[in-house]
Amino acid sequence: MKNYSLIVIAFLFSVGTMAQNRGSVVLDVYGSYTFSNRVNFDYGHATINDGVEYGAGLEFFPQKSSSIEFKYLRIDTGMPLYEPNGKQVNAGDDKGAINYVLLGGNRYFENGTNVVPYLGGGIGFGIIETPQSGNDTNFAWELKGGVKIKTPSVVSISLQASLQSMVIHTGYDNYWGYWGPVSVATYAYTYQFGLGAVIGFNFK
Repeated sequence: MKNYSLIVIAFLFSVGTMAQNRGSVVLDVYGSYTFSNRVNFDYGHATINDGVEYGAGLEFFPQKSSSIEFKYLRIDTGMPLYEPNGKQVNAGDDKGAINYVLLGGNRYFENGTNVVPYLGGGIGFGIIETPQSGNDTNFAWELKGGVKIKTPSVVSISLQASLQSMVIHTGYDNYWGYWGPVSVATYAYTYQFGLGAVIGFNFK
C-alpha cells in the first residue's frame, strides 16, 4: 500500500511539472466576492448589490506564458431601482442576476518559482436578468490581475482581483438640430470590482 501511494504521488508530481506548458488545457472554477455598484440613469439610478460570483471556464495555452480563455460567470443579487426622489420603484421585487460570457486571455510572468503573477482581460456580453424587465444583453469587458500558485499536482490556485463592466443602452435623448429633431442614444455603465480565487485543473 505504501509503495502504491508513492507511485501515485510521483505520478501527480510528474503531471504537475507539465502544468501550463504549451498545449495545456485547464478547467478553471471561479469564485469571488463582488462589491456593490451604483448605476446612474437620466431619471434615477439603480444599485447592483454585492454578492458572490461563480462560474467556470476553459483556458488553452498556445504558449507557456500566455493563454486563451473562454468562461461563464454569474452573480445572483438584488438590483433596486430608484426614482430621482429616492423612492424605490421595484421594492419587494428587486432580485436578479448578471451573467457574463467572456473570451479573452492571460499573460503570465514566469519567474522560476511556483508563484506566478499574471494580467488578463476579456470581452463578450453580459445578460441582466430581472423579474420586471426580463433579460437584457449588453456588451461587456473585464480586466484582472493576480498570482497563480502552482502545486506538485494537476491542481493550481489563483488569487485575483477583477473589474467587470457592461455598457447598457438606456434609451434616447431628443434634441432640436439645424435639420430638425435629432435622437441620440444614451448609455449607462456598470463597474463591478471583485476579489476571489480560481481553482485550475490541468488536463494535459
